[in-house]
Amino acid sequence: MDPECSRLLPALCAVLADPRQLVADDTCLEKLLDWFKTVMETESSLQLLQDHPCLMELLSHVLKPQDVSPRVLSFALRLVGIFAAQEDCFQYLQQGELLLGLFGETGALSWAAWSVPSVRSGWIQGLCSLVRHPSALHFLADSGAVDTIFSLQGDPSLFVASAASQLLVHILALAMQGGASGSPTREAAAWPVCAQKIVNHVEESLHSKATPQVTQALNVLTTTFGRCHSPWTRVLWERLSPSVACLFERDPIPAVHSLMDLLLSVASPQELRTRAFSVLLQPLACILKATTQAPGPPGLLDGAADSLLTVDTLLSSKSTCVGLLCQTLAHLEELQMLPQCPSPWPQVPLLGAAVTILRLCDGSADPSSSVGGRLCGTLGGCVRVQRAALDFLGTLSQGMGPLELVLEVFAVLLKTLESPESSPMVLKKAFQATLRWLQNSHKTPSCSDLSADALLFLGELFPILQKRLCSPCWEVRDSALEFLTHLIRHWGGQADFREALRSSEVPAFAHQLLQDPESYVRASAVGAAGQLSTRGLQAAPTSPENPQAQQGLLMDLMHILSTDSEGFPRRAVLRVFTEWLRDGHADVVQDTEWFVATVLQAVSRDLDWEVRVQGLELAQVFLIQAMGQPSLRCPYTVGLPEATSPSPHPEFLQTLCRLPLFEFAFCALLDCDRPVAQKACDLLLFLRDKTSSCSGTQEVGDNPSSASVEAVLQRWREGEQGQLLGDLDPEAMLAILRSLDLEGLQDKLAKSSDHVEKSPQSLLQDMLATVGILEENEADCY
Repeated sequence: MDPECSRLLPALCAVLADPRQLVADDTCLEKLLDWFKTVMETESSLQLLQDHPCLMELLSHVLKPQDVSPRVLSFALRLVGIFAAQEDCFQYLQQGELLLGLFGETGALSWAAWSVPSVRSGWIQGLCSLVRHPSALHFLADSGAVDTIFSLQGDPSLFVASAASQLLVHILALAMQGGASGSPTREAAAWPVCAQKIVNHVEESLHSKATPQVTQALNVLTTTFGRCHSPWTRVLWERLSPSVACLFERDPIPAVHSLMDLLLSVASPQELRTRAFSVLLQPLACILKATTQAPGPPGLLDGAADSLLTVDTLLSSKSTCVGLLCQTLAHLEELQMLPQCPSPWPQVPLLGAAVTILRLCDGSADPSSSVGGRLCGTLGGCVRVQRAALDFLGTLSQGMGPLELVLEVFAVLLKTLESPESSPMVLKKAFQATLRWLQNSHKTPSCSDLSADALLFLGELFPILQKRLCSPCWEVRDSALEFLTHLIRHWGGQADFREALRSSEVPAFAHQLLQDPESYVRASAVGAAGQLSTRGLQAAPTSPENPQAQQGLLMDLMHILSTDSEGFPRRAVLRVFTEWLRDGHADVVQDTEWFVATVLQAVSRDLDWEVRVQGLELAQVFLIQAMGQPSLRCPYTVGLPEATSPSPHPEFLQTLCRLPLFEFAFCALLDCDRPVAQKACDLLLFLRDKTSSCSGTQEVGDNPSSASVEAVLQRWREGEQGQLLGDLDPEAMLAILRSLDLEGLQDKLAKSSDHVEKSPQSLLQDMLATVGILEENEADCY
């Protein structure tokens, strides 16, 4: 440990032990724990305790919890765990019965502070740290701590309950790995005591009548089999699989979602997986049965609709029905993405169920029974279920289905997008699902074009999109613009798509939204307009004979970059301009020098650091095209050889001096926002590398304008910003580049801005300063 930290530690321990002192906040205590963990990686924790008696005094003081704040108590529990992770220190602490007093069943549970969740969480984290060796396992078995962990699985704090289950998995894995040398024994009596207690508890919980206890047991097993793949896990499954199978004999089957997760995480029999999946599908099967006039095609849902309990649950109350459907849809969405997805996957019935649920929500379903009628009333206008069903429908696009069902999908999406009752979030989800179905509707090996049915769908969609672009709700206008941008990016080059889009007024409406009062919408409009222009799909100018009208969008975006009061639209403009420059947009190629100069002049005055970073990115794209890849379309590479030249063309260096690019990057090196300075440093390093062979080895002093250049460098080194470099010739610019220690600056910028203040010594000083222990000049008040 650092000598200065050793000097400060006694005072800090005294502050932490004194209930009258206002202790530092949780962030400082977290940093203190991190520091101790770092020290323990290279030093003996036992030696540290012996060399610093103040630490033992603090930990012993915690045994009187009435004299310690809950915050410090939680900290101390975790600190003990860090020390006790080394077995010799564990044994040292155990001799003084400190461990039993903190982690035994007669200790922590009797504290008044035990009612504070952070104390219970600190107790669990402390145990998790110290359970690293056989001595800790023996302690857990004898101290009653494992029983406390069992009780914490049902803690009212979800964080505490989850941490308790994770700790059980950690203990079980350590116990079984340490006790199973060679082939694991199948005799439970030969398992380590801790492992026996945990397995017996899980087995008892699986037979419990209380669903929460069953859920806890299943979650412990799912985590265990997901993390551990040693031979002992097979023995564990052989032991517990009969208890898991018995769950299917109960009516209702408890914790079906957790049961499905478990069976997917372990090599369980296919029969069990199929049964669990069938139970999981019961709510959707009930939906289909309640709304189907004629029997549908056979599938995995056929045997899932027989549970009267599921029907009763769906109809018991709106909150219960909504909760069950949302949970089922979300779980099925996750399952389809897994490699071990249930097989066969009932794509067609699930598609039908998703479409039916959306129709129940929008009121267009035709119920075939009294149950269906009640479901219409329960789910009508339910935003939460609509969102879940649309998410699931989007996921199902990966599997497609028969044409008539796909057309039903497009129909229900159109109705959702058109309905005045659809909320902004539902519309956003509907746009996302629509895009996914359009992307997957053409899945053929040799073609990425939209199918004929998709094009017909777009013909109906564009008038709706046009209407949404005029919505009084800004979230809807924003979602519509994002959707339009994605459409153009994917299919802007397809002739049929272009014809359908041009026959609508969507491009004109999107352009009008560049003046939207909401900045988020203006930013999205910039992106959409940029894509439209890139693909040649922008709205026709009102005055075709006017040359300025032809470049209307470029000037509109320049105006936004220079005058918009919000950062989002200006950032969006820079993204569009960078893409235009990279792709050789016609308006940019027409006069690239004017374009780059105008953009950088605006960016250099911008107060938004993200705009300045994006401006430097645009400058780097310009340099790469002009110097690194002459084959790209750039006016300054005309007539140059196709292969990369060893040095830039002299005419380009003259052009570079005329542009504000070098001056902008040079001044940005001292930008108060570190990302800007880092980007500027990277840019100038690239420029120096590409010009390293120019003009030999001439230094600043050899140049006729060396005095002025040296003056500029001196002001720069003294921290002055924003000064103009004036008219530079190429030699002066190159001399400045060679004189700058860009590598040193890059290393300095790579460090965090508070790397000095983050030292352990600084942390201890700050914590002591908050309670007035240090003199004023000793505190590091950053």
